[in-house]
Amino acid sequence: MRISIPTLLVLLGIPGFAGTSVFTSLPLDPNATPFTSPAFTIHADGKTDDAPALQSAIDKAISSRQGIVFVPSGRYAIARTVYLQSAIRLIGYGPTRPVFVLPANTPGFQKGMGVMFMAIAARAGGAYDRGTRVPVPVPGTVPPAEVPDATSSTFLTSVLNVDFEIGDGNPAAVCLRFHVAQHGLLQHIDFHLGSGLAGIYQAGNESEDLHFFGGRYGILTEKTSPAWQYTLIDSTFEGQRDAAIREHEAGLTLIRDTFRNVPVAIDLDPHYYDQLWVQDSRFEGVSRAAVVISSEKSRLNEIGFAGAVLIDTPTLALFRESGRKIESKGRISLVKEFNFGMIVPAPGQMGDIGTHYDASALTVAPAPMPRAIQALPAVQDWVSVKSLGAAGDGRTDDTAAFQKAIDEHRVLYLPSGRYNITDSLNLKPDTVIIGLHPTQTQIVLPYDQPAFRNAGVPKALLSVPQGGHNILSGFGVAVGGVNPRAVGILWRAGEQSLLEDIQILSGPAAPAAAGPGRAGAAPAFGAPQDPEGRGRWDLQYPSIWVTDGGGGTFVAFWSPNTAAQSGFSVSDTKTPGHVYEASVEHHWRNEIKLERVENWEFFAPQTEEESATSPESVSLEISNSKNITIANYHAYRVTRTRAPYITAARLFNNSGLRFRNVHTNAESGYAFCDANGCGTYLRVSKFPYENAITDVSHNLEVREREFAVLEMPENPIRPAQAASRVRRLADGFFTVAGMAVDPSGKLYFADRHQQRIYAWSEKDGLTIVRDTPLDPVNLAFDKSGNLLVVASYGEAGTVYSFKPGAPVAETTFLQPQPAGSHPGARFILPVNYWNNGEFRDQLNLDTLEFRTIADLFREDVETPKAKQYISPDGSIVLPAARVIQQGTSDPSGWRFSDDIDTNGLLSAAPGDRVFVSNSSEDMTYSARVNADGTLGNLQPFADRGGESVATDRNGNVYVANGQVFVYDKAGKATGHIDVPERPIALAVGGPNGKTLFMTSAHSLFAVELP
Repeated sequence: MRISIPTLLVLLGIPGFAGTSVFTSLPLDPNATPFTSPAFTIHADGKTDDAPALQSAIDKAISSRQGIVFVPSGRYAIARTVYLQSAIRLIGYGPTRPVFVLPANTPGFQKGMGVMFMAIAARAGGAYDRGTRVPVPVPGTVPPAEVPDATSSTFLTSVLNVDFEIGDGNPAAVCLRFHVAQHGLLQHIDFHLGSGLAGIYQAGNESEDLHFFGGRYGILTEKTSPAWQYTLIDSTFEGQRDAAIREHEAGLTLIRDTFRNVPVAIDLDPHYYDQLWVQDSRFEGVSRAAVVISSEKSRLNEIGFAGAVLIDTPTLALFRESGRKIESKGRISLVKEFNFGMIVPAPGQMGDIGTHYDASALTVAPAPMPRAIQALPAVQDWVSVKSLGAAGDGRTDDTAAFQKAIDEHRVLYLPSGRYNITDSLNLKPDTVIIGLHPTQTQIVLPYDQPAFRNAGVPKALLSVPQGGHNILSGFGVAVGGVNPRAVGILWRAGEQSLLEDIQILSGPAAPAAAGPGRAGAAPAFGAPQDPEGRGRWDLQYPSIWVTDGGGGTFVAFWSPNTAAQSGFSVSDTKTPGHVYEASVEHHWRNEIKLERVENWEFFAPQTEEESATSPESVSLEISNSKNITIANYHAYRVTRTRAPYITAARLFNNSGLRFRNVHTNAESGYAFCDANGCGTYLRVSKFPYENAITDVSHNLEVREREFAVLEMPENPIRPAQAASRVRRLADGFFTVAGMAVDPSGKLYFADRHQQRIYAWSEKDGLTIVRDTPLDPVNLAFDKSGNLLVVASYGEAGTVYSFKPGAPVAETTFLQPQPAGSHPGARFILPVNYWNNGEFRDQLNLDTLEFRTIADLFREDVETPKAKQYISPDGSIVLPAARVIQQGTSDPSGWRFSDDIDTNGLLSAAPGDRVFVSNSSEDMTYSARVNADGTLGNLQPFADRGGESVATDRNGNVYVANGQVFVYDKAGKATGHIDVPERPIALAVGGPNGKTLFMTSAHSLFAVELP
């Protein structure tokens, strides 16, 4: 077994050494904060605590809501937690990297978890705002303190070019808690972990050139704070005691990483799963398994390896529950591809869990691949544009000075500032432009520039020439409001080029001092920046447009400008392109668009659709393209979304498309404080994309929202269709669900958006029952035929009742009552739940075990509600679920609770067996209704759990999950019902209880049951 020198030093207890510095001298920036004497009292002896002084420097830099702290070479003892606020960038410089040292036996780092550096959210009240309770107190602060954890709005927090070293006697030590969102970067760091617990806990968003030596774990993490992927590139792990990476739900994407001399490379936590993609990585001397897979029956597992080299690693994959192994093909082997999870055989079909393994033995180990991300030029080659005449003051027109700098110098450095540019900047084929903070350093096209106004062909703000080997890194680009011809970056450079850490700033004009919270805000057209009100969404050409033979590497960029046609477009190129951890969000029609493109690969692309700015946006559109790989793809619609949309990805006339690990969802966590304390609540939109993919050319849908493998051929074979028994009863709705059946079998349902309640029967057809502005969501009938309505109206929601056919004035508004006993009454309960504990630490610090999603679900349904609603005749009881309102201005009913989020309500008496879905777990459970309306004796019933569940008189169970899947009372799958549109809600009714009613978003269907 070969052991590297850093690992040997760790094993011998000898202090490590600083890594090779990538910033060998101080990049000059008058707006940055140098961590130097005499401004700060610094010891730099590796023994005396420098944490208070470093915290003072960070607090000073963050006084304007964002900033840079430069730390020179040296050894700095850290004996208490240092807090990294949102949008702070901590950057080391000098001939060697600065080293942050946790001295041996430092108090607070022996039990549970002690954190050296912690990313936290920015607070309006000050650096930490200790006087205000925080929703999610963070474990691991030393000394204990109540601080706000980093959140899905913690942007730009970064640590670059420093090293960490943990001394003996600190078994609970973690170098970094890094629960951040976009542009949260960790780069060029060595972690000498020694006795410590982990280098990183709660990782995000993108990391590269990290090297972990020793420790119990290199990385210990779970779902990221915005719930999308974590990507790690060009990094190494060596000598961890338990596993190099232990994680779940991190969307872990590994690119050209190496694991040496560890028992396990990637260990998925028991009872959990992940969307894991491993590309071109090496496993050397991994004794137990490269990956340990848990929850192997879960349809949420999406595990993929491509191009993996195994050396002295006998097992590629070990399945925790069954003990099944995927063995290496020999002492040295190459894994061309390994996939485990939902395999979709073809578009238009549903999938099943399966395994694909393609590997071969090698006689000689291949040489390590070159780094995926090329290095920046040395700092001594950088030339500051301010030294060449650019002002960067947000007022001066810097166009001429900037273009002259490009013409005369190869490597340009942008100190923080706002550089106003009023015409195209034309780069040379070797031009390199470097900044160190994408919102503090902005290239801005001001509002309504003559060169960019009116209709016309695309015109670039930054024009990158064809075939170049350019580098753009670390700055923001804003193309202003009424500049309809604008393209932020028109990219035609070759495969050896690089775009990294670039943000497209949104709005009619970027704010002079754009704070991180505004970075993704929607354009405020008609506001002071747009006095004539001429701006609109979808006004401009793409923000980043790769075309005319362009290619290269694109990593950790963020493009959320709704004014643009799309955030990232690629057209007319066969030059290979490699995209890693791209965030493209909030566009009116298209997020990522490919047209006439070949030989591209996307790893961990993430899109987000806002309720106001992108309710009809497609996440990914590909046309007339071939040889494209999309892996660890996440298409997300925000919880505030009130409108359905048909598909995440839309395809036209392609061939050779490979989809790997597709995740389509619309849920996230919500933090709150009230009189009872602080906590989190999982909120969910009912409107994720209805389908993951639509092949428009062949009229085929992929309804599985979560899957591991799909090949899209040029001419897919349409699956044979059996004669359908399904009838379409009515259509033209906005979105319908919440069905209930009266004693005669007549169906009632609600269209929340239209605020209408409908009924349908064979005799009367479709009728309108109520049309009142009360946001009806879910329905149930009491014994006397009163219709109980759960509505999202009002801060705490509303429950009311009326007799169908009665005038509006005869409506009874029910008030929640203290929970009590109601003999003979039935309970109405949600038929599907959403609860996965997002945004709340699930780690038990004493045992280092995580509570599972099943545990959280049980906690939800087994906990009695303090209040309840009682129908007018007392025959049914609705336990009152907690209602969370998001925001104060609420025209569309943005409220969340178990009773509102569900697609329907079930009715049951105490002791009855019922079936409910935990949609976050994609499982259906059976349960018994307890006397207090809680559920007990929860047992897994079916390995599909989706939008709704219904049961017929014979005990057959119907689960809506892309199609309607049918199970007998024992849980055995007996078939499925193909529905022309994705089924959302189910109910059994009709005169004889033999009709299964099904709603899609826009239609009502029925099928007669045996």
